[in-house]
Amino acid sequence: MLITKGVTTGEVVTLKLASGEELIGKLTEDTDTHYVIERPLTLVMTPQGMGLQPWLLTVDPSKAIRFPKDRVVVCLETAKDMSNQYLQGTTGIALA
Repeated sequence: MLITKGVTTGEVVTLKLASGEELIGKLTEDTDTHYVIERPLTLVMTPQGMGLQPWLLTVDPSKAIRFPKDRVVVCLETAKDMSNQYLQGTTGIALA
């Protein structure tokens, strides 16, 4: 049986919403009722493979967004390669 440690504030997480959307962002708050995600990005397919784009295109991308937990199917730590891609895209710092 695999038991996950859960998510920690400050780490890059993946949210799967009840709508089916999958988002990646930095978890800044985790309460009994909601998650707050900074700079949420969504996965897109590009000719070069998987890519990331802003989840909301008409909102300041630096805004943190509150997601009610009753609308989130799962919140887990993002895989290392996607986490690195997210951090590089949002901070400009290249990680190995």
